[in-house]
Amino acid sequence: MTTEVTDNAARHRFELDVDGTTAIIAYRRAGAGVLELVHTEVPENLSGQGVGSRLVKGALDLIRAEGAKVIPSCSFVAAFIQRHPEYADMVAARG
Repeated sequence: MTTEVTDNAARHRFELDVDGTTAIIAYRRAGAGVLELVHTEVPENLSGQGVGSRLVKGALDLIRAEGAKVIPSCSFVAAFIQRHPEYADMVAARG
């Protein structure tokens, strides 16, 4: 099992491979240094195992390392950030 989240820039998504199945967060660039996280998808067979949370945490950690901010348009990502205030500083100001 791979536990590392990767940025598949060609497909505009973060990926987490678990036992041959891939969970994703789709994103789009929303300006310089800002990524809009638009959709999280965890396959049914991985549901309820914490895969979505590991995926969001890994993606946010990669984005933070890049020095970028996020627009959490995906409700799952927004809820994760609300539960983990250590990521609140990464949310881009809406303007």
